[in-house]
Amino acid sequence: MILDPSFRLALADAELYYLPGWVESGEADRWLAELIERTPWEQPQVRLYGRSFPVPRLVAWYGDPQARYRYSGLLHEPLAWTPMLAEIRQRVQAAVDRPFNGVLLNLYRDGQDAMGWHSDDEAELGRDPLVVSLSLGASRRFDLRPCGSSRIAHSQALEHGSLLVMAGATQHHWQHQIARTRKVSAPRLNLTFRLIDPEPGHE
Repeated sequence: MILDPSFRLALADAELYYLPGWVESGEADRWLAELIERTPWEQPQVRLYGRSFPVPRLVAWYGDPQARYRYSGLLHEPLAWTPMLAEIRQRVQAAVDRPFNGVLLNLYRDGQDAMGWHSDDEAELGRDPLVVSLSLGASRRFDLRPCGSSRIAHSQALEHGSLLVMAGATQHHWQHQIARTRKVSAPRLNLTFRLIDPEPGHE
């Protein structure tokens, strides 16, 4: 993976890059509108403390046929790539010189939709996961904290058309979240590209 070091965030035990304006705003607008309108959104239920709760956002998982993805106790069967998502995948792959076989779409309808603290460390993602996140729509604050800590160590605004790359040992040492906010009323769409190993643990 070859990225300009000037885009790297200065965090210990992490390999994070933030590329603002990665896609031109007019094209980002077109992607945002079409994906929101044409994606078959779902709102899965998760079980916490014996009760079921809807996740606070809408989601969709696209990928190659073998790219089944399990997270938060849910197994996601991939939808087939659309022409637009296939085009975006090609451009993301070219940017980081790595392949991806799946993309998770998260639609934050407004500031009350959120993502809790977590690391992208599922076995299917391999030892040192590479996760590339394309943000479209409203800017939202992306918080990071060291694993085991309760204090935010770094925050980054993820702007329309920006790309965030999380690589190396980042997921071993850091957690991230998208917190609720009253300051945002417009939607944000996040596409996180991943490489799924259909048989984790088998070399």
